[in-house]
Amino acid sequence: MLRSALSAIVRSLPASTVEAHCDGPCGVYDPASTRVHAEAVLAMTKKLKALEAPASAGDHHAGLNTFARFVAVKEDEAQKTKKELLILWTDYFKPEHLATFPDLHDTFWKAAKLCSACKVHIDQGKAEELLAAVEKIHGMFWQSKGRSDAWVTAS
Repeated sequence: MLRSALSAIVRSLPASTVEAHCDGPCGVYDPASTRVHAEAVLAMTKKLKALEAPASAGDHHAGLNTFARFVAVKEDEAQKTKKELLILWTDYFKPEHLATFPDLHDTFWKAAKLCSACKVHIDQGKAEELLAAVEKIHGMFWQSKGRSDAWVTAS
């Protein structure tokens, strides 16, 4: 009885269509957070490559802990970058943007694949490619809004 009463109430309410990046009605999109995550991937990759072997056997566990933490952060930031890219690609960009950016799908697809590569490997070249792809998407995004925001990195 309660279920049918609630269903009747829900059916009687008009629901308006909303568009947003997070299933909420804010409609706020900005590739800035994507850049920060991609920069973190590159920074963690550099830190991993700079790690040195422990000086003594007693430092072994501390070294393993540091290595594991760096890898975990790198993978987490790469996953966050991928999530942010997919939100921009699937929710913000519309079919009409393809006229201006015919390589839109290829650019996002390659950037998402770079995120996966950065999770799996410790490859500074791939991390740099990812940041370059995010910069290209940054340019596409702001051009689509009729603006030209500067590409500024934190590091």
